[in-house]
Amino acid sequence: MPEGHTLHRLARLHQRRFARAPVAVSSPQGRFAGSTVDGRVLLRAGAWGKHLFHHYEPARGGPIVHVHLGLYGAFREWRVPSGGEALPEPVGQVRMRMVGADYGTDLRGPTVCEVIDEARVSDILARLGPDPLRSDADPSWAWGRITKSRRPIGALLMDQTVIAGVGNVYRSELLFRHRIDPYRPGRAIGEAEFEGAWTDLVDLMKVGLRRGNIITVSAEHDHGPPSYLPGRPRTYVYRRTGEPCRVCGEPISTAVLEGRNMFWCAACQQ
Repeated sequence: MPEGHTLHRLARLHQRRFARAPVAVSSPQGRFAGSTVDGRVLLRAGAWGKHLFHHYEPARGGPIVHVHLGLYGAFREWRVPSGGEALPEPVGQVRMRMVGADYGTDLRGPTVCEVIDEARVSDILARLGPDPLRSDADPSWAWGRITKSRRPIGALLMDQTVIAGVGNVYRSELLFRHRIDPYRPGRAIGEAEFEGAWTDLVDLMKVGLRRGNIITVSAEHDHGPPSYLPGRPRTYVYRRTGEPCRVCGEPISTAVLEGRNMFWCAACQQ
């Protein structure tokens, strides 16, 4: 599942390529009410956690397209042909197609793609924790939830009502970087530990936003077995079950926590 930095990158891309101009919006698959926003001016695109929002005119009360990519959703960008040539045929089950003056994009496989209003946006945001990539993020709100909870910190970090935008990679890597056992209850996390981890998380996600990849391994530890997939950056623990820890050499452990695979070094994260 794409993590929060991916949605912020998409929001920036769509803002740059489609905003402040009319956008042709359709649903080749027929499962999205694209006619509601078709031909309207896209005012702005933004993200909160793993949710993407396209705000259309008018400025007050205009329709908003809400997208949650889920496990399989993805946008495919393409250039609009010049010289009056026909647009490319949709490939696969395209839920939403957006066409601007110079670029188009096709959305396939999202968990959510819907037209909503401001009241519905407020309802969605009310259920989300602070987003580390937003300037208005309030980490004290997340800390208040964590310090009162008996749930494992490894589960709390993946709970979008606690912190929005953190997925399995950032969860696993952040806990390793701060030598925190993922099974430690939230209420056993010290405030200084949380503040250090939050600051680190913000920095890591900003790198992901800027570079388009999750980069978590420090230069001095960038050695040993390659990354878990071709073309992916190295990780400390994520998807490295049984491989030697890049710091201590002990094998990386894995287990299922609240339905998701978790990775950690039992020697480093005591």
